[in-house]
Amino acid sequence: MDREKVTLTGAPETMLATLYGRAVDSRRPQSVLHDHAAAEAVSRIDYDFRKTRMNTTSSVGVAIRAKLLDTWTTDFLKTNPSATVLHLACGLDTRAQRIAPGPSVRWFDVDYPDVVSLRSKLLTPPDGDYHLIGSSVTAQNLLSVVPADRPTVAVFEGLTMYLTQDEGQDLIRRITSHFPSGQLLFDVYGTMGIKLQKLVPAVRNANATLHWGVDSPDEILALHPGMRCLDDRRSTDLPDLDKLPFFGRLNLRLVDRIPKLRDVGRIMRLEF
Repeated sequence: MDREKVTLTGAPETMLATLYGRAVDSRRPQSVLHDHAAAEAVSRIDYDFRKTRMNTTSSVGVAIRAKLLDTWTTDFLKTNPSATVLHLACGLDTRAQRIAPGPSVRWFDVDYPDVVSLRSKLLTPPDGDYHLIGSSVTAQNLLSVVPADRPTVAVFEGLTMYLTQDEGQDLIRRITSHFPSGQLLFDVYGTMGIKLQKLVPAVRNANATLHWGVDSPDEILALHPGMRCLDDRRSTDLPDLDKLPFFGRLNLRLVDRIPKLRDVGRIMRLEF
């Protein structure tokens, strides 16, 4: 079987680390995400995944974060069965395949054109009203092709920290102004996480740079009138952390006791 050569660099290359993390997790007897499509995609890519420096602990951590965002997305669709899902910086994430939202949901996966091209070769699109858009998330005309006629959940994992503060704030303002109502589901690095970015192997090895740190939901709530916070979880306070290997759990407990490190990362669910 011919394998796809990958020549991505910078921020787009980091998606290979999270893909590999989900693949590693899928092979564990105690898998969190069971993302077997990720493992299949990894087997079809010509890339030295040792560069990602993903170990079992970091792989399970990736899966835990993804599962929480999957759960929140599913919860939204239960309440809004004919909603729109806007999945930004989708990379090679199989969220649409994992959730299998059904024919009444309109789903948009968005990423750079070269990433979308690779995705089309590696992943089978889900059934239903599914669309794949090749665009930067910062393009001002991005939302012009996404109808604003339904409640919308915007999911963006591993994105905000690669944007500048102005880019990130502008994106959130555009989403909350374009759609009538919905939710934002996303993860952030705190300002301390931005300062410590070179300690993250996937960022360092891809020569990527993190820019925007967010320390509180209040910083996002201020961007749109009436927006409210439904959930704000530190990375040390997520479901399924008991599935981390022993030393991963021990390290997390130590981090949780250090205030400056406790807020390095978080996941938010906001409603507008």
